[in-house]
Amino acid sequence: MDALFSARVDAPYARRVAALRAAGVCVWDVLAEATRPGSADAAIEPATARANDIRGLLLRHRSIALVAFNGGGAHRLFTRLVLPGIAPRRIASLWFVTLPSTSPANARLTPAAKRRRWQILLARALDPGPQYKRHEPVTC
Repeated sequence: MDALFSARVDAPYARRVAALRAAGVCVWDVLAEATRPGSADAAIEPATARANDIRGLLLRHRSIALVAFNGGGAHRLFTRLVLPGIAPRRIASLWFVTLPSTSPANARLTPAAKRRRWQILLARALDPGPQYKRHEPVTC
């Protein structure tokens, strides 16, 4: 978040939140809770996964136009647990972007390569131009 939105990782939490808000960014985990042995997201026990109220967030804040996922796992969880509860008209108003996971487990990309892809994909999503349709997900 530091490289993209000047939300310095070493800054106090309140200052990082303020920097993200100033950039128009809201960060939420898809899951409110789940059981998983170890730390790998792939180990999440599906029956225990409970989503955060992202549906409510999107209903309360109609100005939200972009939903970006930190990796394919987050996008899949959102699709399974959140998307079915959102009205089709609201879904059509959103732009979905799946970004490379920042997890150290995603070792196929260096941190610099991940950061560069985030910059490119977010720039495209925030200003897609006429060649992209809003409902087409952007991924890498």
